[in-house]
Amino acid sequence: MSKTFESTWKNCLDVIKDNVSIQAYKTWFEPIKAVKLKSKVLTIQVPSQFFYEWLEEHYVDLLKKIIRKEIGSDAKLEYSIVMENNSGNKNPYTIKIPTTDNNVLKNPQVSMPLDIGNKTIRNPFVIPGLRKVNVDSNLNPNYSFENFIEGDCNRLARSAGFAVAEKPGGTAFNPLLIYGGVGLGKTHLGHAIGISIKDQFPNKTVLYVSSEKFTHQFIDSVKNNSTNDFIHFYQMIDVLIIDDVQFFAGKEKTQDVFFHIFNHLHQTGKQLVLTSDKAPVEMQGMEQRLLSRFKWGLSADLQMADLETRIAILNKKMYADGIELPSEVVEYLAYSISNNIRELEGALISLIAQSSLNKKSITLDLAKQMIDKFVKNTAREVSIEYIQKVVCDYFDLPIELMKSKTRKREVVQARQIAMYFSKKMTKSSLANIGMHCGGKDHATVLHACRTVNNLAETDKHFRTYLVDLEKKLSVQ
Repeated sequence: MSKTFESTWKNCLDVIKDNVSIQAYKTWFEPIKAVKLKSKVLTIQVPSQFFYEWLEEHYVDLLKKIIRKEIGSDAKLEYSIVMENNSGNKNPYTIKIPTTDNNVLKNPQVSMPLDIGNKTIRNPFVIPGLRKVNVDSNLNPNYSFENFIEGDCNRLARSAGFAVAEKPGGTAFNPLLIYGGVGLGKTHLGHAIGISIKDQFPNKTVLYVSSEKFTHQFIDSVKNNSTNDFIHFYQMIDVLIIDDVQFFAGKEKTQDVFFHIFNHLHQTGKQLVLTSDKAPVEMQGMEQRLLSRFKWGLSADLQMADLETRIAILNKKMYADGIELPSEVVEYLAYSISNNIRELEGALISLIAQSSLNKKSITLDLAKQMIDKFVKNTAREVSIEYIQKVVCDYFDLPIELMKSKTRKREVVQARQIAMYFSKKMTKSSLANIGMHCGGKDHATVLHACRTVNNLAETDKHFRTYLVDLEKKLSVQ
């Protein structure tokens, strides 16, 4: 029986899953669809030009080996790339690998005049007398790549930002849209890109501006009848970094003028970097033609930092400030605050200030007193990692043991209790809870919760454990 393209690709995915990290698999392989298998040529569909280039750069050798193993030594792989054009239609086109001609992947650029009111500005020029060197970039020197700690939570966004900084306007990441929750590093990364470009290309004009500032400038230009000057100014920028573009929502005139500025910059090979608190598909109140352009390049998300990354961030800040803290204090701080890097750094500063004002050395007890109050005031939900830390401390177990596959009774019990409180006190899915507890599935988490509930009803000592632990966790 001949293989179908679905079964062939499924077999390939099974092998890929064993050779890459879970996050890499979900990001780069789950979105791929197999569409055809003919004459030992497997065609897979990828969602964007960037996707194709990333696979080619990072995973092409792995893909070739697996395809040849599955289909035969003379097997080949083709990509079908779906690009969205201006009318909203999706046009797939196919590219064979290996290929050295990446020009076929460039986005089509449409020459479009700027229509402002009743005037058409076809060939705008820089305002007479205004020199590029007079433009202040508005960049914060503290927000550099050196101070941006890399982890699984931000690797894609940081790598793309670094590529843009190395070759502004010359990569597929144009625009580069960085999105994520509050305090995860969007603004920092935007500044880092601008700083790096200024260092490497001093003649380029780089400008960082908040969406609020851009809107106010536009409103002022309308009041002063200087809209053309406003547009000319932004059209001469080589690298435009706009923070929090979601605040353009509902502002039709601002979106319209930004749309035309965006088109001009993109068509002339200038770089656009945008940040937002949500992905383009989730932005409400934005014109579809603008959202379509946001999708031309790469949308990279920043996720919550994992424990190791949070500890590395604290260590980096302490080193920069010439501060030393006991490792147990740093770990406790990293466990306690998991969803906002800004708050994490704020807690560190507060702890140091508390120690200095009261002339006390920083011990774990002092840290607990201060941090627990800080967390109580800033966080509404404990994290799975914090729950695991509290449970392991209570039973005097190393957290690595809880996440291991051991079936020792005391470890299994602690693991089940951690799962129980994670389900009760966080909004995480069962699958996410299981993943944090040694890669267990959702059924294991459900079983753990039932076991804990049953023991609480029948075992007095066990019930005491739960009461004690809940008191410790409820400090938040």
